[in-house]
Amino acid sequence: MIQLEGITKSFGSLQVLRGIDLEITQGEVVSIVGPSGAGKTTLLQIMGTLDRPDSGTVRIDGIETGRMKERELSAFRNRHIGFVFQFHQLLPEFTALENVMIPALIGGRSKTDARQTAADMLTLLGLADRSGHKPNELSGGEKQRVAVARALINRPAVVLADEPSGSLDSQNKAELHRLFFDLRDRLGQTFVIVTHDETLAQLTDRTLHMKDGKMIDDKG
Repeated sequence: MIQLEGITKSFGSLQVLRGIDLEITQGEVVSIVGPSGAGKTTLLQIMGTLDRPDSGTVRIDGIETGRMKERELSAFRNRHIGFVFQFHQLLPEFTALENVMIPALIGGRSKTDARQTAADMLTLLGLADRSGHKPNELSGGEKQRVAVARALINRPAVVLADEPSGSLDSQNKAELHRLFFDLRDRLGQTFVIVTHDETLAQLTDRTLHMKDGKMIDDKG
């Protein structure tokens, strides 16, 4: 599902990634852990085609993304990859339902189809009765579940999460962690999660450890 070969990345004189080789199979839930500055978020951004490596290749579902132009890459990202961030990044002026609809509308789906699919996703995540509420009317856990619904609306093959439970309390963390595995079992998505949360890392199918821009351990 995801294949990285020889990925390097530098920012000025600072080399952040030093030749990453990685393969993740369909339906895996994989965590990436390591100290701050290890290159975890940079790797996730390259994996998600938000940034390009200086060298190496990225393949998602057998497609080499480095050959795409920016417009083509943006369309590919919208169809195949979902993102969940530490802070939900919901648009405050829109309701939960409208926030979830946005990737579907960007992808060219009709408003009717996008609305129905968004409603179905919110129902799946236990938020049907919160669909008309704006972010400031939702709890932290509810906001993050709306963000997960938004990431899933286009049924992406891959969901990439960067510290998804970092801003949540213990109860909401546990609920979000269970949700990832439930969604994998129901929908078959592949999840790659950058986290400092050892509890979450221990639950995943495989834990990748990074240090100084390299993979140093792979436990599963």
